[in-house]
Amino acid sequence: MKFRVKMTLCMLGLLSLLFGLGGTLLITTSFANSVEQERDRAFDAYQTSLSLLQFAQQGSTDELPDLLGQMYGQNAMSGAGFRLFSGEQIEYTSGSGIAEAPQPETLPAAGQCQAEFWDGEDGRHFLLLSGRVTDGDTPLFLQVAYDISGIYETRRFQLAVFVRVFAVAVLLCALLAYTLSRLLTAPVEGLSRASRAIASGQYASRVHVRSKDEVGQVAADFNRMAAALEHNIEALQQSVERQERFLGSFAHELKTPMTSLVGYAEMLCNEDMDKAERTEAARYIFSASKRLETLSRKLLQLLVVQNDPLPLVPAEPRALLTDMVSELRPIYAPVRLAVRGEPGVCLLEPDLFRSLMLNLLDNARKAVDADGIIGISQTMLPDGCRIEVRDNGRGIPPAALDQLTQPFFRVDKARSRKAGGAGLGLALCREIVQLHNGTLHFSSTEGRGTCVTIELKGGRPCGTD
Repeated sequence: MKFRVKMTLCMLGLLSLLFGLGGTLLITTSFANSVEQERDRAFDAYQTSLSLLQFAQQGSTDELPDLLGQMYGQNAMSGAGFRLFSGEQIEYTSGSGIAEAPQPETLPAAGQCQAEFWDGEDGRHFLLLSGRVTDGDTPLFLQVAYDISGIYETRRFQLAVFVRVFAVAVLLCALLAYTLSRLLTAPVEGLSRASRAIASGQYASRVHVRSKDEVGQVAADFNRMAAALEHNIEALQQSVERQERFLGSFAHELKTPMTSLVGYAEMLCNEDMDKAERTEAARYIFSASKRLETLSRKLLQLLVVQNDPLPLVPAEPRALLTDMVSELRPIYAPVRLAVRGEPGVCLLEPDLFRSLMLNLLDNARKAVDADGIIGISQTMLPDGCRIEVRDNGRGIPPAALDQLTQPFFRVDKARSRKAGGAGLGLALCREIVQLHNGTLHFSSTEGRGTCVTIELKGGRPCGTD
């Protein structure tokens, strides 16, 4: 059973209970008040009649029937019947309904009035009042029957009207309750449809928020959850795609040196080779082995940085850069290295910082000619340092800038392999920068050079400005 049907049935049940109890109580109270008022009127009229009869009976009792006929013929209590009796003997009877009425089981004492209700065989309802008219050895009693069928008829009419009004009210309530329930549960149905859509893979499905109540808040929370889920799914898919590309590139990188190793090793097994050919084959095997060694070392560094980040310690970037450039100048000659920095201390991992700069400088050296220049400038930041590495080399095509930090990506594959590159240096740089909560940005113009900007925001030690 749907929720809106349950809501409709609950509202109908509540309306039926309250409306039924209220209407029944109202009709019952009205009937009881009417009966009470009719009894009071009848009692007043009976007391007046009884007093007049007691006053008149001082004469002759034979005149009492005529006097009663005159009294009840002129009385407002129309439809009343009366009779005089002494004990079980009926002295006089007049009017409708009184003949079949039962006599009181216990005769009233002097000065008392006995009342009871009686339902006639013809469906009419009567109020019977009995009292003593005369005393003596054979007391005389007067019994009057007042027809109160009108009150019961009024109650039946009220009940019939109530039933019709109740039926119309229930029908209208059912229509309105179902309509309102459908409107109130529409956002819930939207949530259900969106949930099924997301479960089927449509992660962009959302719910239209129409209100600011609790249901609207749930819809808004669902949309936020769906957006976060979609973002996580996209990130997971991108991660899977990167892993697939990484494995494909890794297999491709292994294929070339392994082919060389197998081919030249097979050549060495050939006894017809002369010494020069053997030396050449051994040189190629050595070169391919060095490439595999470089590749494995870079992969190991990359995995270590990703899975086991080291704690940051206070260090002076300018001192680290100056010492490193002093060591590299003889190796990089005739390429010129220039460094300029600001004094200051920030939180770094010195070994990873050195690996970061070595990879960037190595890439710059491969991009410049023999008379090239590589410049390093370093400035301090409130929460770390900024370093720029500039060269006047060949530059990088704009389409390749966004792919530089992908594993195994090379702008010039032939030149990179010839220079011994593994295609993992910039991917390692990206991981090191992320370890320092920093950013890595490339800007380049083909034929004019490249600028790499690194911001390392590991923080500043306490007590430093």
